[in-house]
Amino acid sequence: MMQLHSRWALAVRALGAALFVVPAAGPAASAGSAIPLPEHPRPDFERAAWQNLNGSWQFRFDAANAGLAEQWFAAGVVFPETIVVPFPWGSALSTLPDKAAIGWYARTIQAPEAWRGQRVFLVVGACDWETQAWLDGQPLGRHCGGYTPFEFDLTPHLQVGREHRLVLRVDDSPRPFKLEGKQGYGNARGIWQTVYLEARPAVHVNTLHILPDVARAAARVHATFNAPLPKPGELRLRFATGDVPEATHPLSQGASEAQFEVPIPRVRLWTLDDPFLYEVDARLRAVGAEDGVRTYFGMRTVGVTRLPGTDHPYIALNGRPVYLQMTLDQSYHPEGFYTFPSDAFMRDEILRSRRIGLNANRLHVKVDVPRKLYWADRLGLLIMADVPNSWGEPDAGMREDIERALRGMIGRDFNHPSIFAWVPFNETWGLFTRDAKDKKKRAYLPETQQWVASIYRLARQLDPSRLVEDNSPCNHDHVETDINSWHAYLPGYAWREHLDQVTRDTFPGSTWNFIGGRAQNNQPLLNSECGNVWGYEGSTGDCDWSWDYHVMMNEFRRHPEVCGWLYTEHHDVVNEWNGYYRYDRSDKFTGLEEIVDGMSLRDLHAPFYIAPEGPLCRDVKPGAKVAVPLWASFLTDRAPSPQLRLRAVLTGVNRFGQTAVLSESSQAITFRPWLSRAIEPVELTMPPHAALATLALLLEDDLGTVLQRNFTTFLVGNGPAARSETVGNARLLRVAPHAFTAARWSLKQWNVLDGLKVNGAGHGFFEYRVPWPGDLDAQAVEGASLRFEASAKQLFGKDRAGATKQEGDFMRGKGTHDPSLNANAYPMTDTLLHPSAVRVRVAGHVAGTFELPDDPADHRGILSWHAQRRDRKLREAGSYGYLITATVPPAALRAAAAAREVVIRFEVDPALPGGLAIYGERFGRYPLDPTLAITTRR
Repeated sequence: MMQLHSRWALAVRALGAALFVVPAAGPAASAGSAIPLPEHPRPDFERAAWQNLNGSWQFRFDAANAGLAEQWFAAGVVFPETIVVPFPWGSALSTLPDKAAIGWYARTIQAPEAWRGQRVFLVVGACDWETQAWLDGQPLGRHCGGYTPFEFDLTPHLQVGREHRLVLRVDDSPRPFKLEGKQGYGNARGIWQTVYLEARPAVHVNTLHILPDVARAAARVHATFNAPLPKPGELRLRFATGDVPEATHPLSQGASEAQFEVPIPRVRLWTLDDPFLYEVDARLRAVGAEDGVRTYFGMRTVGVTRLPGTDHPYIALNGRPVYLQMTLDQSYHPEGFYTFPSDAFMRDEILRSRRIGLNANRLHVKVDVPRKLYWADRLGLLIMADVPNSWGEPDAGMREDIERALRGMIGRDFNHPSIFAWVPFNETWGLFTRDAKDKKKRAYLPETQQWVASIYRLARQLDPSRLVEDNSPCNHDHVETDINSWHAYLPGYAWREHLDQVTRDTFPGSTWNFIGGRAQNNQPLLNSECGNVWGYEGSTGDCDWSWDYHVMMNEFRRHPEVCGWLYTEHHDVVNEWNGYYRYDRSDKFTGLEEIVDGMSLRDLHAPFYIAPEGPLCRDVKPGAKVAVPLWASFLTDRAPSPQLRLRAVLTGVNRFGQTAVLSESSQAITFRPWLSRAIEPVELTMPPHAALATLALLLEDDLGTVLQRNFTTFLVGNGPAARSETVGNARLLRVAPHAFTAARWSLKQWNVLDGLKVNGAGHGFFEYRVPWPGDLDAQAVEGASLRFEASAKQLFGKDRAGATKQEGDFMRGKGTHDPSLNANAYPMTDTLLHPSAVRVRVAGHVAGTFELPDDPADHRGILSWHAQRRDRKLREAGSYGYLITATVPPAALRAAAAAREVVIRFEVDPALPGGLAIYGERFGRYPLDPTLAITTRR
């Protein structure tokens, strides 16, 4: 189950290779050639006359920075290597290892005859960081910045129908002020978005922004042109969708922009359920030529409103509150880094969020690819868009790069209806100034705070239609913001107290979460990063995040003052393993469906939510009367039916692994929009015997359709089970996992939490000796079975001899890339299995060999989670095994009776040395120690 890069890199590489065929270096690809990312990169700003330059380019590294002096841009210079554009050099999909911070690209280009009389531009979607270009040795220009598009005019040096040599030099040398984001996960060196040629008339559209005005049933158009019109002209808009009449706006001589309104009849709003897009073909007619640009927009508003029936401010879409259920999207690919292998992959990134019931992604410290935003627009997922950060200090260079990126991002992405907020800064990164005398000291200076406030106001000026979060903070240091956001990483059990404090300290005039004497106004209170990963000492490494997540979701829903949350994160990256998905986007498994039939993560993100109060597992006595407080959270105004029904089903698994339904009840709940309050508790009677009991909560409409599932559990007992016990005509002999009398393992043997679970890695055995009961007549024995919980046991990095503490700068991708080295780690169940098999011998006779498919850890390990100490450390949390029953051969029983001792051996053969873990009654999934049941004649 542990997912090391070497185990999936080949598969991902093969996937990437299958997605495109790379044309040979040199001439432009022929019409029949397949190239990577062949789609137009800007569905929001697309001209018909374009030529994709993705594919194989000649390449040369310049480690000595000699290329300019040696004029590598001149004809005849050999570029000995090839690279696949638009993948950053150093990424597997580029096919080129990272050898230097400066690289030169070259290829031939040819403008088609149809472009004669037009101006021809080279457009680069994004290239990190300083780019210079030449055509046939003639300089085209220079651009600095790594995230937004830029262009060079080729027209003065280009002849239609003739081949030209295009050369680009890219310098990605370290610069303290340079915006990098999380490029430690994989450097976005050089070109990382589509490069293309584009033909335009002499006077053409530079930008085309369409601002929806829902209240006036109109769209406000703002177009800018590259030059003043030398003669009068017109801008005509034709709508391909929405039944909007054609609109024509006359332009006077000398006009360099146009601003006008287009009435939108019968407005169809862009919503998460109906993400309708108005598709527009804009035509600028001037000087006898026409420039055509296709774009689109959505009719929607973003703002703030009250949660109905309360004073709680919520972020609103089209005037309706939206309970934001978001994820932090680092937007990295293991083989392409910043660049995805295909348009389908980008589409599926959005679908992966929707699939589990989320309604928003925060694109983290990266100005993402426009086609990914397009799929969010098309499929209905809200986007919070970050500006990348620097890791230096807020000097003049950094401030210039921030403003350039902010302006470029808002200018490029203005028409995307999915974007609801801009985030210029994250966690005050790049905003600290170090003390001149003591470099270990740093401060967020008042003058820097003022500058951050000015950047907030600049973003609001550039785009008054969206919200702006000045700084997504982990240090409670807002200065001026539309969203009162905060970050918190905690164990599940700590969320109740934390959210109580946050909501208590949130009110107009409160100085909590603000810096420099500033105070809250009445902004929506939003958690903009959460999870358990940093909530444990030294972080969690790879572990089952779903248990703590479940508790956290229950608590968020019990605090309606918080307008939403953002979980870290969408997918794993090189040194963080807390994603919903693995880095290669394969699935992780929570196991929820085996606890409550049909349950999935979508139930924890449902608009209708019943939250049981308290921990997910608690100790209770047999026969105890228990009241379970419940909270109903209906964060919607859409009624599935006027009356809802809550069914409560209590099941239990006893100390021999047998499951039974213990009780069932129901209560009626009247639907009320935006309901958030306590409802009648569920009254339960625990079973009279020891068991692990599960209370399933099923919220149904009047047709019996399940709207949401939830559960809580109870460990019923009066202490450890008896070692020898008679139940009916069976004698039960139990042995604790740690009570083995002999063990030998090829790699390692160790115990967990004083022996609640025992582990053996590699091949070897555990042996137990159980006295034959003195009062048990061997002649009366009819048969016997051995029941136990066991799994394979992988030797994780943390358990190896000489294992060192996981160290490094996590935020920059540094440190270990071993998901199991962290002391808290126990890699979560996924698609990769670590199989083993256990052979059971009783009194020397084989009672069977049993497959152990994996070494899993997820929600099903209820008892493993319940056994954890609340000390910010994890000890194999969530791990569990498979319930196995071995039938004991009669010969083994006779031998044991004769020896007055039952010798039980669990062994793993060297042929499949997958290890063995044996679980006890307070660890794993089932509340039983290894138990021998000997049946006798009555």
